[in-house]
Amino acid sequence: MEIDHPKPNAPDQVSPKFSINVLQLLKSAQMQHGLRHGDYTRYRRYCTARLRRLYKSLKFTHGRGKYTRRAITESNVTEVRFLHLVLYTAERAWSHAMEKRQLPDGPTARQRIYLIGRLRKAVKWATLFSHLCAIKGDSRTSLESEAYASYMKGNLLFERDQNWDTALMNFKSARAVYEQLGKYGDLENQVLCRERVEELEPSIRYCLHKIGESNLQASELLQIDEMEGPALDLFKAKLEAVMAEARSQQAASMTEFHWLGHRFPISNGKTRVAILKAQELEKDLHGPSADSLSAERRLAIFDKIFTAYHEARSCIRSDLASSGNAENVKDDLNGLDKAVSAVLGQRTIERNELLVSIAKSKLTRRRDDKSEKVTKPEELVRLYDLLLQNTTDLSDLVNSGRDRKPEELSFSEECALKSLSFRAERCFYLAKSYSLSGKRAEAYALYCRARSLAEEALQNFQISNGSDQRIQQLKILCKECRSNSCIEHAKGMMEEMKAPENLSKRISNISLTGADKKTEKFLVEKLDTYESAVGDANVKGVPRIEVFPPAFQATPRNPIVLDLAYNFIEFPSLENRMKKDKKGFISRLWR
Repeated sequence: MEIDHPKPNAPDQVSPKFSINVLQLLKSAQMQHGLRHGDYTRYRRYCTARLRRLYKSLKFTHGRGKYTRRAITESNVTEVRFLHLVLYTAERAWSHAMEKRQLPDGPTARQRIYLIGRLRKAVKWATLFSHLCAIKGDSRTSLESEAYASYMKGNLLFERDQNWDTALMNFKSARAVYEQLGKYGDLENQVLCRERVEELEPSIRYCLHKIGESNLQASELLQIDEMEGPALDLFKAKLEAVMAEARSQQAASMTEFHWLGHRFPISNGKTRVAILKAQELEKDLHGPSADSLSAERRLAIFDKIFTAYHEARSCIRSDLASSGNAENVKDDLNGLDKAVSAVLGQRTIERNELLVSIAKSKLTRRRDDKSEKVTKPEELVRLYDLLLQNTTDLSDLVNSGRDRKPEELSFSEECALKSLSFRAERCFYLAKSYSLSGKRAEAYALYCRARSLAEEALQNFQISNGSDQRIQQLKILCKECRSNSCIEHAKGMMEEMKAPENLSKRISNISLTGADKKTEKFLVEKLDTYESAVGDANVKGVPRIEVFPPAFQATPRNPIVLDLAYNFIEFPSLENRMKKDKKGFISRLWR
């Protein structure tokens, strides 16, 4: 499609004023068609399908058979759908560029040239959209279109790494428009404008940082990276590229990996970068600001750590495959793989412990929201099974070497103590699940077993000077096991004492005729009062409409007559009344 310079209308023609809520329209389309999960391919396909429907509905196709380009000019814009046509064309070009930006290994040189070309197309169409809206649209639509065009121009300059002052001016212009628009309109529009202002702020700060007018630190950049929104995806991709370059420079000085007294050399640059990225993320988990992180944020950091360590292990495995017959190199790579696997196992245990703490908080907390999922003791039993398996795997990995250092021996003892405490916790929640199902004897036995395991683990932790937090948790566990075992014993005794009484009561209420049975009225028996035919939605009972199958009813029958005199009656002869056969010649003719 060719874009011609729009021509002004004739002076005697009154141009209609169209109204488009640009930000609300685009946000709705983006969230419903892929960008909620960062799927730009799906959104681009939606824009293509939307454009096809618009072209057909407007009868603005480019001919059948021979292609004839039709330009969108001011004179063509006779209804609002023509403005939608230009807007979705710009969105299609922008989403195609973002699709290339989010490739797994990043865009190549040729792909980056194509990416910049698509962004340039998006700017071209956004500029035309702004020009047409200034003529054909109302004041608010014109203002929003100008902000959209400024945002697209800023994205293009941001990607090209040049003219940072011009990019800053465009971003600031878009922010000023959205700040003003956020003061008016309905509540939904105000929220969307405020969100767009927050999404533009990191790009503005980054441009100021590039110009040299801001003292933006790397930690602040990482905090910006935690924000969400489609407008931040280009910024995040740029930030990730900058951080990867910084890690590559820092990894040049990283030559060894230290683990439990061992030093393993690292020769592959990709392995260094992956391990360095994981170590930076670990500082966020164990740093001074770790307590302020939410559980969801900590789980997201754990996922990134796992990805980095798995990437490092894949690089190590590829180096092992290409190492040949060099025994020294193979030993170093095997040791490095073992060390990385052990650290990965430790982080897995920490993540599962975080899941346990989240599940415990949901188990003990009162539910204010009915939609909140209730944690059952069986879920905690499953999590402790995972922790026991993780601890066993980690202990086997550490004990697999021949000559072990004192650090490895102490680490193995720590794993054994953790395993014992996990067993005590698992036994406790298994007893709680049996208690909820009414099995008092099994629950009492499991509580006693959990108490003995907890006391043994507590004694071992106190001897080995373990962590105070773990010791305090075990003390609380011992008290809970003792109290719950007493409760289960008392409930069991009460149920045993009431058992004969309940049995005798049930036997005394037995009726052979069923006359004393409590009957319930059905819906057909109380039609004069209103009652729902299907019952309450929260009650699992069967609707009581009519008895089914219907009960048997007594029906009168005819009396039974036994004819005992039949065999003793002599009946008279009737031969004289019977017709006689005619055997003559003439009688044969008449047959």
